[in-house]
Amino acid sequence: MRKQGIDLKLLLSLLVLVLVAGGVALLTVGGSSGKPAVKAQAKFDAAGLLEPVRAAPPLALHNYLGQPVNIAAYKGKAVLVTFLYTNCPDICPLITSNLRVAQNLMGKATSSKAEIVAVSVDPRGDTRKAVAAFLARHQMTGRMQYLVGSARELAAVWKAWGVGSERDTQQPQFVNHSGLVYGITGSGKRLTYYAASFQPSEIAHDVPLLAAR
Repeated sequence: MRKQGIDLKLLLSLLVLVLVAGGVALLTVGGSSGKPAVKAQAKFDAAGLLEPVRAAPPLALHNYLGQPVNIAAYKGKAVLVTFLYTNCPDICPLITSNLRVAQNLMGKATSSKAEIVAVSVDPRGDTRKAVAAFLARHQMTGRMQYLVGSARELAAVWKAWGVGSERDTQQPQFVNHSGLVYGITGSGKRLTYYAASFQPSEIAHDVPLLAAR
């Protein structure tokens, strides 16, 4: 009988240890608030992420009004950089219109965390008058920066950003160029890219994430 009593005590002790261990495990997984200890990382809606993540190439030009613009001054904000020309018949109007819709989707508070910067790929055709008319036509006057420059100034930017720009040999009034939008983080890193056919909701979703990084 004494041996049975000892076995019963051992059994009860082991049961207590198991219960205590189980409670510690629950606290480790759930934490004192009951929330998961590891939170899922927010995901971008972009077409893709650029790897490895590096500082955005320099971009300092004048806008069509003659004012200097340097994206380095936009730290703390998401910067959306694209390459356009005013006489473009298809991709450029599509990108510009979708950027306007994205701004509208963001609302005032979120859109204040973003800057939209377009760089000309047509130094000859993107005159001050042509750019002003383009922005007015797409309701983007005062809502985005449109940077222009000499052929040499712009060529240096195209090279730094890996952007192709070549006048069409069959129709010289048109320019063949890269049609992407790049997302720059608040710390100045080039992180995301969007195809010309991006959905405005994708950029509206990603802007706060970019600004915070």
